[in-house]
Amino acid sequence: MKAGIALTLVIVGAAAVVGCAAEEIRPDGSSGRSSYGKSGEPGQVPRDQDSSATAPAHDGTAYTPRRTEENARIGAVFEKDDQGTHFCTASVVQSPGRNMLITAAHCAFDADSGQPLNDLVFAPGYRKGDEPTGLWKVSKVVVDDRWAKSQDEDLDVAFLTVDPKGGKNIQDVLGGNSLGTDRGFTNEVEITGYPTSRDTPISCRNRTMKFNDTQLRIQCTDFEGGTSGSPWLADYDPKSHTGTVIGVLGGHEGGGDEDDVSYAAYFDDGIAKLYQRAQDADGN
Repeated sequence: MKAGIALTLVIVGAAAVVGCAAEEIRPDGSSGRSSYGKSGEPGQVPRDQDSSATAPAHDGTAYTPRRTEENARIGAVFEKDDQGTHFCTASVVQSPGRNMLITAAHCAFDADSGQPLNDLVFAPGYRKGDEPTGLWKVSKVVVDDRWAKSQDEDLDVAFLTVDPKGGKNIQDVLGGNSLGTDRGFTNEVEITGYPTSRDTPISCRNRTMKFNDTQLRIQCTDFEGGTSGSPWLADYDPKSHTGTVIGVLGGHEGGGDEDDVSYAAYFDDGIAKLYQRAQDADGN
């Protein structure tokens, strides 16, 4: 079903989009967010955690990542401001407009109301209240129309546009990872996310596996509520300081109903078209 050629984006040239994307921010001022999958529950209290970074393991055991240029472009998603609870994770992905994030669709679109959330903010590199580059306001949400209508788990991906801040685009400040499609089902990846119950991120390194023809599966400990949208990063190059996002935590069961097993929708040409649509919506 999947094309056999690996494609690392940014895409050059437009591809026709099947259906339309939901792009409008809600006008009524309400968020309407409801918990789904591994998005976090409001009001969870952060638990005690060793502030020092721990050494990475390669067997799916979660660890506290160090502050690095790679991790600085991954952050927590809040509603309105950082006074509430962070409930999802997002990361910077390369785009011509240089202001794009990627996350799970269920983090940014409310299925009950049929509208994208209109008050999201992104805190890259967030740790214990510290925000190295501040909060970035999300101005646009793009999801596939099939997700908006039926929550198709194979399209649980959203692209977000953030407003520039201080005259700077977020990619100029933090850099961004490329987007990779049709990479196959078995890849060594690093996943970094923000559990709602913690004030620091966790990371995991392991090999993905095939769950079915449209979903990836991975074993990573402690990826609980709040980690939805976490990037699955392959091929990180320390020289260019970039990697390739081949999935985001979500998809099957909203990312899974077990903390130690997670899922991601397979990035195929449908996700490539959605990414192109997000660029077009941003005027690029």
